Amino acid sequence: MLDRSLNSAAAPLLGRPDGAPVEWATSTGRTPYPEAVAAMEARAADIAEGRAAELVWLLEHPPLYTAGVSAKAADLLAPDRFPVFESERGGQFTYHGPGQRVAYVMLDLRERGRDVRAFVEALETWVIGALAAFNVEGHIRPGRVGVWVERKAPGFAREDKIAAVGVKLRKWVSFHGVSLNVEPDLGHFAGIVPCGITEHGVTSLVDLGLPATMDDADAALKASFTRVFGAAVDAPAPL
Repeated sequence: MLDRSLNSAAAPLLGRPDGAPVEWATSTGRTPYPEAVAAMEARAADIAEGRAAELVWLLEHPPLYTAGVSAKAADLLAPDRFPVFESERGGQFTYHGPGQRVAYVMLDLRERGRDVRAFVEALETWVIGALAAFNVEGHIRPGRVGVWVERKAPGFAREDKIAAVGVKLRKWVSFHGVSLNVEPDLGHFAGIVPCGITEHGVTSLVDLGLPATMDDADAALKASFTRVFGAAVDAPAPL
């Protein structure tokens, strides 16, 4: 079990033995999904062959749905609402769109322990650490993919999903990654059963009453990433 402690003085939870930094790139505007996947897969192949450094790529997509390898057709409630793309990532249906920060994570697990479970836990810890910068407590729930927040008021209690996690490994190099809801149109999730879960909802930083911007979210993600995975250096975006 991965130690989820985020003591800033401690070594990264899933760092590289050689300490080599991860490249950190951000695209502006809205990146089309097929082009993003092609660029991501090409970079992952280059990493596997030693031709490129590891990369975290932040971007936003236009409104769309993706179907992971476990997606069920019945969970696509509005098939004509937005484009639908099949994806090799784990998981079921999810939504991407403006106001949601997608982070595609291309890391070489040959340098990080070759432990898929520890890697997924590290991704969750990364997101939880970023949420903590906004005084939001993120939770992991057995049997539910992603990061969740508890919402409580007199006579009211529920859990909503604020971030999704879905990855693919090829030759021990990861791609796809995580998505954090900053200020998306939450009504767009109504066209699917997100991750096949019907009894819980979705939320965002702004929906929780936090005036967070995408720049705020990016800064929190980068700070938390360095505590979990090690140093990151700015680099050009693939697209």
